[in-house]
Amino acid sequence: MSNPRSALNASFLPAPGSPPVEWLTAPAPVPYAEAVAEMEARAAAIAAGEAAERVWLLEHPPLYTAGASARDADLIDARFPVFRTGRGGQFTYHGPGQRVAYVMLDLKRRRPDVRAYVGALEAWLIEALALLGVTGETREDRVGVWVKRPDKPPGLGGAPAEDKIAALGVRVRRWVSFHGVALNIAPDLTHFSGIVPCGIAEAHYGVTSLRDLGRPATLAEVDTALRAAFERRFGATRHASAEAPPARSAAG
Repeated sequence: MSNPRSALNASFLPAPGSPPVEWLTAPAPVPYAEAVAEMEARAAAIAAGEAAERVWLLEHPPLYTAGASARDADLIDARFPVFRTGRGGQFTYHGPGQRVAYVMLDLKRRRPDVRAYVGALEAWLIEALALLGVTGETREDRVGVWVKRPDKPPGLGGAPAEDKIAALGVRVRRWVSFHGVALNIAPDLTHFSGIVPCGIAEAHYGVTSLRDLGRPATLAEVDTALRAAFERRFGATRHASAEAPPARSAAG
């Protein structure tokens, strides 16, 4: 069953007169610990009124992260470094071929409602996927964006097979968001086998990517779609130079 939260909470525009969101793309993979430190610093600076909102697009080296709800039993094979993190959710994989977007927004300027914010992120991903020729959907009992896989065997009782193409994990501090979303473009899908992704173990639920679906795209093409869809949901953006590192703040 489709989840109504994306449809109902799709718009998350800022208050009139708010400045554009900075749009930053990392030119090379960013180590996870470094990314978390930068996010926390930027979120603190935004909350203090010292920095602009930011979307940071990047890739990570291969790694697993464990969210606040992660179960130790869901780590099957720690073949990559494992990072415990304060974001919501369970275990997930990050690595080359996956576009990670860390979203640092001041929800006080928009809507101080975390559930609505998650719905807006899902709606953003669904619209970006549509621009790339893929139909993404949400589900009542599963966070993230899913695609139907009629080509795969159904589950018990004939439950249709579905694969996850994008994951979400957010954290909010002083009503400023950080962490964000991960969209699978062309990662090595076997790397997901070291974990139970997002705690979902049913055999008819898997993980997919644009390449796996026969919709290959470059990082640049995905970034273009993400930016267009983001601006419709969250408002204007402006380019931020990749040569300038995200701002740090002593408050972080």
